[in-house]
Amino acid sequence: MDELAAYLPSASFEKISFWLEKYNCKLKITAARSTKLGDYRYSKKGHEITINNDLNKYSFLITLTHEIAHMMVRDECKPGRLPHGKEWKDTFQKLMLNFLPLFPNNILEVLSPHLKNPKASTTSDVRLYKVLREYDEKKYLTVADVKNGDVFETPNGKKYLMINKVRTRYKCKSLSNNRMYLFSALAEINKSN
Repeated sequence: MDELAAYLPSASFEKISFWLEKYNCKLKITAARSTKLGDYRYSKKGHEITINNDLNKYSFLITLTHEIAHMMVRDECKPGRLPHGKEWKDTFQKLMLNFLPLFPNNILEVLSPHLKNPKASTTSDVRLYKVLREYDEKKYLTVADVKNGDVFETPNGKKYLMINKVRTRYKCKSLSNNRMYLFSALAEINKSN
């Protein structure tokens, strides 16, 4: 629990640790994963939550509360509920109300509308994800930061030419095979020279 305190806004620690202890939940802080920020599992061993260690304190709090809501719904509702259905949304909203005063105004401006109908992941809400990224120690470029006509490179070294935005995605041309690809606005990139 002492390690957990370093990842959270200090005023949230008591409430979070109470919930984890009440449900006898094992919490693992893991190395960063590109496919998820956190997850919840239940097995014969009990409740287990994992959270990435590279999240800033606000992202960490939202992600951990998201997973705690899954745990509570699993423990208190009948089996067969949708993972991000009404019961989870109601529980997540209720839990997050405890922490709203802890967030800076720029996060609150996008978090409040997000909580009216929470998505399955904060990365699904582009506005919320972008404002949360402002608090990351390491600064990242995303596809949304690139202008039409600019060339960028993905982490695997492939180069693309930004064509234009198509609804919520970005149409880009591969410079190696001239094929068109759609990228999420939040895909991390490196600016190419």
